[in-house]
Amino acid sequence: MRPAAISLLALVGSSQAGLIRMGCSQLNIQRIDPLVAPGMAPSSHVHQIIGGDSLNITMEPIKHDLPALSKCTSCQAADDFSNYWTAVLYFKARNGSYHRVSQLAPQGFEGQTGGMTVYYMTGQLADQEQKNNLKATAFKPGFRMFVGDIYARTLEGALPYRQLTYTCLQDMSTRWPETKYFPTKPCPAGIMANVRFPTCWDGKNLDSPNHMDHVSYPESGTFESQGPCPSSHPVRLPQLMYEVIFDTKPFNDPADWPEDGSQPFVWSFSDTTGYGTHGDYVFGWKGDALQKIIDEPCYVNCKSMKTQSVEQMNACTLKPQVVEDIDGWVTEIPGQNMGAQNA
Repeated sequence: MRPAAISLLALVGSSQAGLIRMGCSQLNIQRIDPLVAPGMAPSSHVHQIIGGDSLNITMEPIKHDLPALSKCTSCQAADDFSNYWTAVLYFKARNGSYHRVSQLAPQGFEGQTGGMTVYYMTGQLADQEQKNNLKATAFKPGFRMFVGDIYARTLEGALPYRQLTYTCLQDMSTRWPETKYFPTKPCPAGIMANVRFPTCWDGKNLDSPNHMDHVSYPESGTFESQGPCPSSHPVRLPQLMYEVIFDTKPFNDPADWPEDGSQPFVWSFSDTTGYGTHGDYVFGWKGDALQKIIDEPCYVNCKSMKTQSVEQMNACTLKPQVVEDIDGWVTEIPGQNMGAQNA
C-alpha cells in the first residue's frame, strides 16, 4: 500500500500552486488536552504543543479568542496563533524504563527548538486548479478538529485515517516510503510522523462531539489528487499537515532494542504499533490573514504572510500547567496508569 504524499515537485512547477510551509518551535510539553479533555489536568497522556501562548486547559469554543488573548506564537507566521499538538514518543529500554524522544528542527529552520513543520496546501498543478475551478476556504474562528484513533492497534483500525503515516528518515530530506506502522528497523536520521487532516467541511459546524464528524476526507482519492468532496461536506479546506521529526538516533543501538527484535518506541498513550497516531488542531489565525495567503498563488514564500525569526519563535514558550518529570528516565510513561482515556 502506498499512501498518497504531497507532490512538492509538482507544486514547484506551478505558478498557481499554493503551499505554506512553516516551522513552529515548541510552546510546551505537558499532559493537557483542551480539545478532547477540556478542564482535565493532568490529562491521560503527554502532548507536545506549538502555536499561540493563550493555550490553557479549557479553551472554551468561540469565547477563547486565540489571536486576541495570545501575546506571541512559536510559529514562523506572525499572524498564526493557532494551537497544534500531537502525542509524544518514548523509547523503552530493555530494563523496562522509558525516556522521551526529543524532536528535531526541520530543514530550513535549523536552530528551531523542537516542535514541528506545519503545511497548509491549497492547490496542485495550475491546469488542474483551473480545470476543476477548485478553491480552498480558510478555517473559521472557533474551528477545531481531531484526526486519528488512539485505540487503533491494527492496520484495519487505522485505515479510516488514510493519511496518517511514518517515514524512516535515511537523511533529513527523505520523504518516502511511508508506512502506517512504526518503522521496524533503526532509522539513521530519525522517525518522522506525518499527520494529514481531512480537507472537506460541512460548511456549518465549527466542531462536533467527536471533533471529526464536521470534516471528511474526499469521497475518492485525496486532496492532492483533486478528489471531490462528498455532498455532506461540500466546502474544500486547505490540506493541513504536520511533520514531526523525532530524534531516535540516540536509541539506534540494536543492543538497546528488545531481545526479540521488536521495535522499542511507544507513543505516550501506550501504543507500540504506531496505528494510534493522531493530531489536534484549534484554529487561531488573526483576521483574514490565512485566507489572503491561500488566495495568493505562491509557493512557501508568500508575500502576504508576515513572518518572524527563529529566535522570536523560540522565545515564545509557556510554563506548563502540569508539572512532572517528562524528560528523565522513568519507570512508567506519565499518565500510563490512567489508560487511554482521551486523545
